[in-house]
Amino acid sequence: MTKVVILCGGEGTRLKEHTEFIPKPLVRIGGKPILWHVMKIYSHYGYRDFILCLGYKGDMIKQYFLNYETENFDFTLKLKKRAIDFPKKHEVEDWSVSCVDTGEKTLTGGRLKKISHYLDSEDFMVTYGDGVADIDINQLWKFHKSKDKMVTITGVHPVSKYGLIKINKGFEVINFKEKPPLKDLINAGFMVCKREFIDLIKTDCMFEENILPDLSRKKQVAVYKHESFFHPMDTYKDYESLNRIWNEKANWKVW
Repeated sequence: MTKVVILCGGEGTRLKEHTEFIPKPLVRIGGKPILWHVMKIYSHYGYRDFILCLGYKGDMIKQYFLNYETENFDFTLKLKKRAIDFPKKHEVEDWSVSCVDTGEKTLTGGRLKKISHYLDSEDFMVTYGDGVADIDINQLWKFHKSKDKMVTITGVHPVSKYGLIKINKGFEVINFKEKPPLKDLINAGFMVCKREFIDLIKTDCMFEENILPDLSRKKQVAVYKHESFFHPMDTYKDYESLNRIWNEKANWKVW
């Protein structure tokens, strides 16, 4: 079964309002950790075997999944019998979740290296635990297989952090654009890699900076262009934006 590796180890320093107390993947969007949202996207398309690369406050992520039912459903605890009853019928996600401590300070390449013994198929998926999209994972997979490259990344258009103005020759403002999408592409995660990719990681490193550029020079990196919704959670404003979107439209809720 194709594994989905989720990088969950960073400190999330730009979201200190939350990450001082909990790891960023557990920051809640619509009452659920953003990590849960990422996993729901993959599981909707049949990818339910997850490997979580833990680091900063990783024990809290372990506890979330160990206590998944009591975290998400009402229950009655019978102390003397040491039994837990759930009064309402409920369904629990059919997920396999491997929680792997990959080190608090380890870089992304080192984290992948440390979970390599979990990978037992020709290809595996990798993404970050802090970004969501209405991406069709099956189409991403088909694209990767058709290109037969070492790595496929998902490219999205970033949104400008600032509103833009357009002026005429008389320096008069003729138009405002509120935070428009930019023409360039960024790596949004949602990557697919051949198993041999791990063998290219010799030391702890940022694979995005140390491995992918060399592979791109060898024309071994393909880009799956995702033109629809993508939203990272890097800052507190992103957190507020994602919660607002969830309440209004929930673009990434493909399930």
